[in-house]
Amino acid sequence: MTKKQVALAAIDALKKEYPDAVCSLVYDDPLQLLIATRLAAQCTDARVNIVTPALFERFKTVDDFAEADAAEVEEYIKSCGLYRTKAKDIVAMAKAIKDNFGGVVPDTIEQLVTLPGIGRKTANLLVGDIFHKSAVVVDTHCIRITSRLGLHNIKDAVKIETILRGLLPPDESNDFCHRLVLHGRAVCRARNPMCEQCCMNGFCKTAKNKE
Repeated sequence: MTKKQVALAAIDALKKEYPDAVCSLVYDDPLQLLIATRLAAQCTDARVNIVTPALFERFKTVDDFAEADAAEVEEYIKSCGLYRTKAKDIVAMAKAIKDNFGGVVPDTIEQLVTLPGIGRKTANLLVGDIFHKSAVVVDTHCIRITSRLGLHNIKDAVKIETILRGLLPPDESNDFCHRLVLHGRAVCRARNPMCEQCCMNGFCKTAKNKE
């Protein structure tokens, strides 16, 4: 099979296995997803979802966050890890949205990555989930599983994004990445992947090498 054929087969297999391809972070608007995703760095989505209700009740708008004291934001997010850096980024991010984008979360990757603390992974998530544009969210699950499938043999997230954009249909790429997260947590784990239970073991390079 070509890499393109493997990618298309993976899309079909994961679609059947995980019909509901959704982000596990809970949010009501673009700003909330942006902040929740920043908090999720080196922290579980489950922990972020515990923390954000009180945070978003206290700070409701871009202006609220832009005018916030980072020390107060810290108190709400301490259990997320790296909380001082994250609080500083959240306040700076809100100020940048207010000053540079009229208080509206921008809708392109190029604009989003200009915000403090926001990289291409978060930008792609926003662009895909909020603005329904083609997106490739290259997180740890995506890197690991697409490598095991044989679609690449590198670790550079930007290069992997480019490779996957060339292999995945634009209208499937965002949901595919969400499904990779679900599959990575359930089956294709970092340690001891359960290849015998995997819906992709018929064409996965790693599974075949185990035979």
